[in-house]
Amino acid sequence: MQDNFGQVMKDWRQIRRISQMELSGMADVSARHISFLETGRSRPTRGMVLRLAEVLLLPPTARDRMLIAAGMAPVARQRRLNERELAPLTEAMQWMLHSHAPYPALALDRHWRVIAANPPAQGLLEPVGLGIGDSLLEAFLFNTALRDNIDNLAEVERFMCARLRTELVEVGQDPVLEDAIRAFETRRRAEVEDIPPSADVVLATRYRVGPHVLSLFSTISHFGGANDELFSELKIELMFPADPQTGQVLRALASV
Repeated sequence: MQDNFGQVMKDWRQIRRISQMELSGMADVSARHISFLETGRSRPTRGMVLRLAEVLLLPPTARDRMLIAAGMAPVARQRRLNERELAPLTEAMQWMLHSHAPYPALALDRHWRVIAANPPAQGLLEPVGLGIGDSLLEAFLFNTALRDNIDNLAEVERFMCARLRTELVEVGQDPVLEDAIRAFETRRRAEVEDIPPSADVVLATRYRVGPHVLSLFSTISHFGGANDELFSELKIELMFPADPQTGQVLRALASV
């Protein structure tokens, strides 16, 4: 049943900071029709919902929520990782993770829950009590062992907060991400001194693992064109050594 399509559409238009007139031009319909859709005086067709989702740059999950709000069936659905239809994506994910060894690699969902990890990444997670299914957002906020093992925690928290804001722009609204941003901002305000931005070429996280300090930076990959709820939002984070010593330690640990 259509009950809140107009409000969902208006919310996304405002999130993208465009007017009804601008949206009408982008979607090639009249501003009057856009107004009628937002107020509920007109009902959208499925084609119109998909067109609006495209011009508003909605991620697949948000697109499907807009379809549901209009009383229509979603395009994507959430499947289990072991379902046959997902085999090509699952195999690609596993190939990326395992091919990245001896360097750590993780697959994370929208809320930074660990979906999969290669052995080097498990070697970072397990000593602080983390594994598959755990949230790195919660860990960075509340896991004392993890926080104590990061030498430049204040820098990392500031970077994470900025990254979360960027992700929130993409997804529009998300209580989990919004709560995490507020929590990181509260921690920053509580700091006695504000840490100046790093002058390094890339911000590396410095993990203490036993007698070693591993300096790591990340690249993040996404699956393009995935019509599955999990894979459309999946992030594959590949960590690289930021200095020669870290690379040597990781290669040595992998050979043990």
